[in-house]
Amino acid sequence: MLAIERRNDILERLQKEKRVVVSELSQSYQVSEETIRRDLEKLENDGLVIKSYGGAVLNEHSIFDLPFNIRKNQKIVEKQKMAELIVGMVRDGEAVMLDASSTDVYIARALKEKKKLTVITNSVEIIVELFDMPEWNVISTGGVSREKSFALVGPHTDRMIQSYHVDKAVISCKGLSLEAGITDSDEQDANSKRMMLGSAKERILVADSSKFGEIAFTKVAEWTELTKIVTDRKPGGQWLQEFEKNRIECIYPGKEKEAKEKEK
Repeated sequence: MLAIERRNDILERLQKEKRVVVSELSQSYQVSEETIRRDLEKLENDGLVIKSYGGAVLNEHSIFDLPFNIRKNQKIVEKQKMAELIVGMVRDGEAVMLDASSTDVYIARALKEKKKLTVITNSVEIIVELFDMPEWNVISTGGVSREKSFALVGPHTDRMIQSYHVDKAVISCKGLSLEAGITDSDEQDANSKRMMLGSAKERILVADSSKFGEIAFTKVAEWTELTKIVTDRKPGGQWLQEFEKNRIECIYPGKEKEAKEKEK
């Protein structure tokens, strides 16, 4: 196992168990305790863990993202639910921008039932996911690649995004706050998301319920810059009032059924 694979595996353990012990990891991976300590030191320097006596705990307040391959395997059911809702909004032949979030990978996968879409993305993972869609027009933004997020970012990426005009932009985020708006953990990622919203007629935010009430490192957009929010369950009344005030349609599983029952 490569060192980077081992460190990612340690992070996955921390996600499940919240704490790891050096001696146990040494036996599990059949490497020295000193090697494990170096792994934990690297993860601590990356802002992902906090070393403790004999082990480490996950840094719950980190402003940095977990590696993409870990985030992709979190909240799978929620991401699939939201992806199916997005599929119902996209029509054959439309042009859609997808950001480099793990949620948008599930959306890209679900959209494969559509015909002749144009997809513009700064996600390496989505580009690979859509290699088997020859009738689609899949456009990479280009840019500087990021190992942790599988994202393409930077000035070139943003110029490419701004050069297109699409039917829909679908972005995710790290936090939604009534006071701070939509926020993310990385400035360059946030800027690319902002550019996508500015290039689209319909501006859709996809965020599971765990993101509500959270504030991440940097601003992505104000509420007024969105037209729709898709989430995995009905938000509380205060959120719905905020969305209504800003003329944002909030879509969640069971909403149509809820509306029909009210009509009875």
